Amino acid sequence: MAKRFSASVVIDAPAEQVWPVLTDISAYPDWDPNMVRTEGTIAPGNKVKFFTKLMPNRAFPVKVTELDENRRLVLTGGMPIPGLFKSERVYDLASVDGGTRMSLKEDFTGLMVPLFGRQIPDLNPIFEEFMQALKERVTQGTS
Repeated sequence: MAKRFSASVVIDAPAEQVWPVLTDISAYPDWDPNMVRTEGTIAPGNKVKFFTKLMPNRAFPVKVTELDENRRLVLTGGMPIPGLFKSERVYDLASVDGGTRMSLKEDFTGLMVPLFGRQIPDLNPIFEEFMQALKERVTQGTS
């Protein structure tokens, strides 16, 4: 069993302008309407933590498992025992008509998804809000 959430947006700016905003997680609380605070920095193999308004006292720790500058960022979390519960959040950036199409998807997989899956709220609206806020943050200084 798996659970997937996703969102996408076209930003009127090149990926080289989107990428620094996406990867500067320390600034997320300034513009992401659902973020309380963050810990860590985006770099290959680094662990980072997100504290959201949904659960402000609970950290969501993830590891940077793939980083392809201006193209792709993958954050992976879950349980230390393989196969039980895994989350994989993927940010993909692609050039379109002078701008950037950014897509975000998160898959939850593993044997524990039937149990934990009930506790995971619908993240689609949160992802949509994140994408719109990111778009606004990127384009603030470009218009």
